[in-house]
Amino acid sequence: MKAIVIHAAGDLRIEDRPVEQPKAGQLRLRLATGGICGSDLHYYNHGGFGAVRLREPMILGHEVSAHVETIGPGVSGFEVGQLVAVSPSRPCGHCRYCAEGLQNQCLDMRFYGSAMPFPHIQGAFRQTLIADAFQCVDATGLSAGEAAMAEPLAVTLHATTRAGSLLGKRVLVTGCGPIGVLSILSARRAGAAEIVATDLSDFTLSLASKVGADRVINTAKEPEALAQYSANKGSFDVLYECTGVAAALAGAIPAIRPRGIILQLGLGGDMTLPIMAITAKELELRGSFRFHAEFAIGVELMRKGLIDVRPLITHTVPLNEAESGFNLASDRSQAMKTQIDFSA
Repeated sequence: MKAIVIHAAGDLRIEDRPVEQPKAGQLRLRLATGGICGSDLHYYNHGGFGAVRLREPMILGHEVSAHVETIGPGVSGFEVGQLVAVSPSRPCGHCRYCAEGLQNQCLDMRFYGSAMPFPHIQGAFRQTLIADAFQCVDATGLSAGEAAMAEPLAVTLHATTRAGSLLGKRVLVTGCGPIGVLSILSARRAGAAEIVATDLSDFTLSLASKVGADRVINTAKEPEALAQYSANKGSFDVLYECTGVAAALAGAIPAIRPRGIILQLGLGGDMTLPIMAITAKELELRGSFRFHAEFAIGVELMRKGLIDVRPLITHTVPLNEAESGFNLASDRSQAMKTQIDFSA
């Protein structure tokens, strides 16, 4: 089978890998679609992000959908040919954090396509994938592309649970890449009354507006536009910070009202924080990392038509053009979510 393997920054290869057989409790899957994530782009463009660096070749990918090909011993509830969304999150289920229900903080997490541990955890961008049955969620009725969006959607649903009640709240989203735009969808579904989104790209802001942002601001063209929300110590109850850029966070804090909540989703490396401003306004800084139960919830929301991710899928390329897909995904002036069609 073919797999997409990163060797170093700019060194992406399509290589042969052996096909494995499922063991008890597992499924063998025929990959349908894989979405190129920001972390995949960090590995491709920079060889990693922050302190996380490639130290050996690694199969990329963790946003995938697939069709069931072979059902392993002891597995029920699946049929050959069935479309499933595949969670890349494989917590051990035994450590202290798994026991506490914090599976996203698992001490022995095996998350597809991650160079955090060594040896690296190989990813899901391969034509045939062995997965534990618990990772697979029925995606019948969705397109393969929609099903592959379950992972980034789950990231924003987890952040939304970290925020607490959003009913009637005013929300600011900084950064309108896929996570930012999906945060808009998640916040609106949770009852946010007003959502304002900022970015540096008119293209991404147009999609933010399309999915329901009440106002979008290009801070490159209108650097002072957020100032109107800073009167009387701020306007927004919740900030989804999706850039991982210190300047974006610092620029948003004046617009957050006292005792507002900052959800930090962006992972761009260490950031310098305006601690005095955070302290004086009694703001709550809440990290949000990955997800667990929200993966299946996201699939259900899509299947019921309660969240529509289709506007985010801007490009799809065949497997043999994977590198062109990575280059396209790196261009925020024209691409939101670029996916790879493994069946083409």
